[in-house]
Amino acid sequence: MNSVLDKSNFRQMIIDGPEQFHVGFDLAKNIKLPGNFKAIMISGMGGSALPGNLFRIYLNALFQKERPDEQPLPIYQNRSYSLPPEAFKNCLNFICSYSGNTEETVASFKEALEHNLPCVGISSGGKIEEMCRTNHIPHIKLPIPFEDFQPRVGTGYFFGAMFQVLVNQGMVRDTTATLLAEAENVKAALPAIEEEGKALAQKLVGKTPVIYATTRYKSVAMVWKIKLNENAKTPAFWNFFPELNHNEMVGFTNPQGKFIVIMLRHQDTHPRVLKRFEVTANLLRKKGIEVEILDMAGESVYSRVFMSIALGDFTSYYLALAYGQDPTPVDMVEELKELLV
Repeated sequence: MNSVLDKSNFRQMIIDGPEQFHVGFDLAKNIKLPGNFKAIMISGMGGSALPGNLFRIYLNALFQKERPDEQPLPIYQNRSYSLPPEAFKNCLNFICSYSGNTEETVASFKEALEHNLPCVGISSGGKIEEMCRTNHIPHIKLPIPFEDFQPRVGTGYFFGAMFQVLVNQGMVRDTTATLLAEAENVKAALPAIEEEGKALAQKLVGKTPVIYATTRYKSVAMVWKIKLNENAKTPAFWNFFPELNHNEMVGFTNPQGKFIVIMLRHQDTHPRVLKRFEVTANLLRKKGIEVEILDMAGESVYSRVFMSIALGDFTSYYLALAYGQDPTPVDMVEELKELLV
């Protein structure tokens, strides 16, 4: 399907996403470090960092449901060359780079090694694997199922591997069976999600998408934005309720482009936030801004996250085709790397 533009079969990478979780669990089944940890740090960039954002949503919901009287497990993220202060005290560091050669992540790993911090490396190979081997650090080797496989569609591998490590450490309850069942539900829903994404993509043609969500799911909005950037090769932006009502919304008083706002709504949120969806949509429409309110499918936090991500994947995929773009390569990123040498 669409083989002329989709030279690397990116569509199949999207379809295979739900299968990645059980692979991730299996890859990490024997990984366990000595010691007790009170927090985790996820160092990664680009597509290798996205799983951390979604991981945080799930873990926060898990703790809220099962341990409402306890402090949730602090989950920190590092998207730079240097480790934040939180990485140095009772913290388990996940070093995530699909290629294993991401320069910012390699630099952070070097810093962690210099300070003898507890780490787990996750990569398909590269410098991260080599550094793990040399320094006797546990390493989880990710698969490359396609020749041009992209980290931004490898979320399930990272998510599954990190979760299994936390289970092994006794830091979270083992809900892998539930996660696998939910992944099957997402897989079963993909044909309908693909059709919805195909229709939505047509509404986005020639416009700049802006993705809004609630505070809990703000990372889902961010991932949508990134998928539109990398797959469809088009600008996109994101924000979240209620914060956007105090600043960004005013920017549409005098819009300088043709925008379409996509609001990702779920009913399990503060009633005042729910009211803001409709009120904000009406205010934007008065300014000539097109608005689509999408109710997030699924009965659980996991299913809402990953069904919505799948919809973002298919929407950006079909928008890429509408723009005559191959959704797989990220040529500007590769050019930047060459210029930085």
